[in-house]
Amino acid sequence: MAGRIPEEFVNEVRDSVNIVDVISQYVSLEKRGKDYVGLCPFHQEKTPSFSVSPDKQFFYCFGCHRGGNVFKFIMEKEDLTFPESVKQVADFAGISLPASYKEQPVKLNPLMEMHKEAADFYHQILMTTKIGERGLEYARSRQLDDETLKHFQVGYAPDRGDLLLTYLREQGFEDSLLSQSGLFVQSKDGRLFDRFRDRLMFPMTDEAGHPVAFSGRRLSDNKEEAKYLNSPETSVFNKSNLLFHFAEAKKHARKEGHLVLFEGHMDVISAYKAGVKTGIASMGTSLTEQQVYMIRRITKNVIINYDGDDPGLHAAERAVGLFKQAGNFNLGIVVLPEKMDPDEYVKQYGAEHYQGAIKGAISTTDFFLYRLKQKYNLNNEREKVNYLAEAIQEIAGLNPVEQDLYVNRLSEESGVSVEALKVNLSRARRRNRRVEQHTNYQLPEEPAPMPEMVQPESPLKLKAQKAQQRLLYAYIYSDEARKYLLGNGFVFPEASYEKLAKLWLTYIETHEKVSIKEFLDFIPDELQSIIVSTDIMELPGTITLEELEAQVRVLNLCKIDEEIDQHMQAIAAAKSRGDQLSVLRETQAILQLRQLKRQEEAAGDG
Repeated sequence: MAGRIPEEFVNEVRDSVNIVDVISQYVSLEKRGKDYVGLCPFHQEKTPSFSVSPDKQFFYCFGCHRGGNVFKFIMEKEDLTFPESVKQVADFAGISLPASYKEQPVKLNPLMEMHKEAADFYHQILMTTKIGERGLEYARSRQLDDETLKHFQVGYAPDRGDLLLTYLREQGFEDSLLSQSGLFVQSKDGRLFDRFRDRLMFPMTDEAGHPVAFSGRRLSDNKEEAKYLNSPETSVFNKSNLLFHFAEAKKHARKEGHLVLFEGHMDVISAYKAGVKTGIASMGTSLTEQQVYMIRRITKNVIINYDGDDPGLHAAERAVGLFKQAGNFNLGIVVLPEKMDPDEYVKQYGAEHYQGAIKGAISTTDFFLYRLKQKYNLNNEREKVNYLAEAIQEIAGLNPVEQDLYVNRLSEESGVSVEALKVNLSRARRRNRRVEQHTNYQLPEEPAPMPEMVQPESPLKLKAQKAQQRLLYAYIYSDEARKYLLGNGFVFPEASYEKLAKLWLTYIETHEKVSIKEFLDFIPDELQSIIVSTDIMELPGTITLEELEAQVRVLNLCKIDEEIDQHMQAIAAAKSRGDQLSVLRETQAILQLRQLKRQEEAAGDG
């Protein structure tokens, strides 16, 4: 199963890394008991159901039921083949591939491959050609040095209608694919033209770092053209699910302990130059719930640094609301002076001052009070009273220590006594409790929320699956149980379980040392989650003959019940069409099955 990579090398790589360290690059994990938990990177959820076992070196999600070892995780998350995932984990461990292995190039989705070619093409034009000097001159005027241009793979699209088109055709891309890429516009007669012209090009990458879209900054003074032109959405690009610089920023977030959220990619770039490596930005749109979830998987600590003008502050308020709605975030807000954006601030005050501004981010309560002050004329007594009423209402939702701090501060700022403010605070707390009690009282009348994942399996199917899991666990860990089942001609009802049983036989016959960790690399990807979900239950390895027979009997009874259900459905269908002969035949079959069920149950009682 390991392809051309020697099995010994696969084992060496697997044993050289801790799966917790690898998965922590993608998911913020917290220790819970002997395992680690976090939000699943494969489906959206509100409470963590994704578990990583350092002892077993497995991951498993109890929500979407994906599971496997470190190679399986990388394959799923990065959309790689098994050899590619081994190479990536080996790179993480600092292990070189064996000389005998001929590395195969990673095969990307064709549209991703096209965007990679386009990004390289635009970058080379900017950095090495005469036609790119116009773009490079503009980049220098924005104080973008070579290291920054290279890190962000910035490029230039010349003012030509077919330059990229001609290049990609030469690389073998067909027009049918080119038209789906978003890199071109199509005329009424079907001809393709480069979408981006005379623009500084900023590639937008997915979570794995693959270019999937572009944002082009206009260089001309023609204000009839959009200042920034973004790629349209395609099969590989959804702007709601993409954050600029996310693939790189999350690596630094593990060290820095937070991410910094900006409005635009130029702010991210300026912050990067100033030493803030954890910057991310939405794709020229308001923050979305999907993007909040992406961030939450990496860290709960987020600093919001939007523009200092009114639209930027309003956008920051909306972002705070989204983060609070998602819950479990520790937020900081940077409010820059003189209505500056981060790019302007860095240029005027320098990197050191900007890093200080990030470290000095204020709390969401401070930000709320700051915005509230702008809403009222505090020199007017009536407006001051309204300001204090709103401020107290906000403070009432804080913990007692924070309430005390802010009440004292309000007293100093307003000249109103602490005692008077605390009276209003007590009233606000009582109002909050009444609202909460009323809300809780109404909750039972609300319809039950739909589960995040698929509807649960029927009790019958769950019962059969549990029995199969127990038997498979015994089949793997107990030689005696395996011999008994094989000797009695037992066959697992589900084809996937039966295939695993046969693969285990092959595996133990061809390997001197056997382990579940190595077995996962021996089996097809789609079967790994069954092994992991079975093994993670930690059932007792020893199993008595009586328990084996009981579990087999459970499967037999489940099979009989399933057949009875099928005949009941056939009776209902026959009645609807008036077919009495079929009703009689199906009824006789049910009677025979019920007799067989009684015999099976009696054997168990005996």
